[in-house]
Amino acid sequence: MRRFFAAPAGRDTATRLICFPHAGGSASYFHPVAKQLTPRFDVLAIQYPGRQERRHEPCIDDIGELADRVTAEIVPLADRPMAFFGHSMGAVVAFEVARRLEERDLAPRVLFASGRRAPSCVRVETVHKEGDQALLAEVRRLGGTDVRMLADPELQSMILPSLRGDYTAIMTYRCTPGATIGAPVVVLTGDRDPHVSTDEAARWKEHTTGAFDLHVFSGGHFYLNDHAAAVMRTITENIPAAQA
Repeated sequence: MRRFFAAPAGRDTATRLICFPHAGGSASYFHPVAKQLTPRFDVLAIQYPGRQERRHEPCIDDIGELADRVTAEIVPLADRPMAFFGHSMGAVVAFEVARRLEERDLAPRVLFASGRRAPSCVRVETVHKEGDQALLAEVRRLGGTDVRMLADPELQSMILPSLRGDYTAIMTYRCTPGATIGAPVVVLTGDRDPHVSTDEAARWKEHTTGAFDLHVFSGGHFYLNDHAAAVMRTITENIPAAQA
């Protein structure tokens, strides 16, 4: 079964950049990334169950199960070097998938962790247990989602199941103590992100035995919408070093 949105790319493209969406997000969020980086990279994005063309499939509300499912789909793509880019919940999913792939000697060459505190940093969060309006209010607070979509009752009914499933998954996630990957980790974060302090972002360093770098941008949780060029630059400058 197809699990990826793929941008056109040349056959001899050196690296596959696999993108992992945020909670409630979909593969189409990464269309601009594909447009900017193709054909230099083969840009793919995970389409989680419960949204867009997969909206009739049950959502997965457990990060471990989601990572297991995604890993199985990525293994056949490991015939060329891979890099992972995950935003928010996607950063954690990417980290867990990288851990599983390393057990098979199929590790990505670099993990870009965007808009998410380190896996070992736990905050008590309960919005996934609250009503629909509380959940929608949280999405509005973070920005990044078209407010017209959030105001339309029909569209709300379409997006709420995936939102609740994803928020349940990420808010109940607990990292295995001491879990690390060997791949370099490049962290990107906004300086006004209500879900990630700079110190929490810096603690990703504890989860890699490889190189680590931290990039702080002005903005909130979806800082990358306002700094697309700089984010693309960060990606392209770090992937070549990972190919050595």
